[in-house]
Amino acid sequence: MSDVTQKNRLHHNLRVAIVHEWLEHYAGSERVVEQLLIMYPQAELFAIVDFMPDAERVMLKGKAVQTTFIQRLPFARRYFRYYLGLMPIAVEQLDLAGFDLIISSNHAVAKGVITGPDQVHVCYVHSPMRYAWDMQAAYLRQSNMERGVRSLYARWLLHTLRNWDVRSAAGVDVFVANSNYIARRIKKVYRREAKVVYPPVDIKMFENIQHNRQDYVVVSRMVPYKRIDLVVEAFLRMPDRTLHVVGDGPEREKIELLAAHAPNIILHGRLSDAEVENYLCKAKAFVFAAEEDFGITMVEAQACGTPLIVFNRGGARDIVLQADEKEGPTGIFFREQSAEAIVAAVDQFEATFPSIEPQLCRANAQRFSEEAFRQNMFRVVESAMSLQN
Repeated sequence: MSDVTQKNRLHHNLRVAIVHEWLEHYAGSERVVEQLLIMYPQAELFAIVDFMPDAERVMLKGKAVQTTFIQRLPFARRYFRYYLGLMPIAVEQLDLAGFDLIISSNHAVAKGVITGPDQVHVCYVHSPMRYAWDMQAAYLRQSNMERGVRSLYARWLLHTLRNWDVRSAAGVDVFVANSNYIARRIKKVYRREAKVVYPPVDIKMFENIQHNRQDYVVVSRMVPYKRIDLVVEAFLRMPDRTLHVVGDGPEREKIELLAAHAPNIILHGRLSDAEVENYLCKAKAFVFAAEEDFGITMVEAQACGTPLIVFNRGGARDIVLQADEKEGPTGIFFREQSAEAIVAAVDQFEATFPSIEPQLCRANAQRFSEEAFRQNMFRVVESAMSLQN
């Protein structure tokens, strides 16, 4: 019997509530909910709204989702994010009386559920509200709300959300961060320590390790903060090296214009999981210039045996092993978000590439497996429950 199965049996009598922000698509935070439902099959599931497509509902394990009044508001299916100002009130109306353990999956308001003194509330934080805290200026700029009446309203709303966000942190018994970077943000915003449990990555999907590697690849949504433009600009300066760009989004037209006359930069748009795996497994390295909360695609690249050339900020620091670590190296860092820094990092990588072993990258990815997530979360919950008792 596995360690996780034994612990599961110890916990099967607990009444467990899992609270998620909103169910719209199967993405990174939904992977966490999926694993929590495996850990606690008896759990009841709550969310602000549930508009998950039928084709993606398998991750819910057949659970009915208990939602809030926002689910029934006009145009909620398409525009529920516009009801952000009502979400703190909505999440506080969820009735969690009678549950022994509440696990919230939080990047906005889920941690604001009201719990009693005999209940244990463990909050898994994907990120504190970025748009309300240190990324407010970027959010207002990208939303074209830097000036005018709409800007005043947005700034007042975000101010109100910040106050509520800090107050509601008091109802959490244990914070869990998905990376050391997010743990530092939790410390900054809530003045609370957080345990780090890396999010689950299905590394079993990425086992096609190849040794004949030629080109470079970046896989990402094309949104401003991902800085795909910097990666493309860098390879414009390296015409003898080929870059494959996989992804789609509002920045696609900008990226297409940048790469219009560069035969060494190949845009693929959005691809299937199997096609993404194919490019990751054949790549000489995965290049990424964003500051991410964690970085699941970086782990998927490592699972394919692919080294990383990534910005030295955010969750990447938890993923890449360096040459001075006994297990390393599994990649190269660059220290500023610029095309020049990426070019220099690629040159450095070319010089050290033979020392980065695909099997070592693959072994590194095992630290972020679904099984590792479940084991580590069980330890956190056991510790929290023992303190309560």
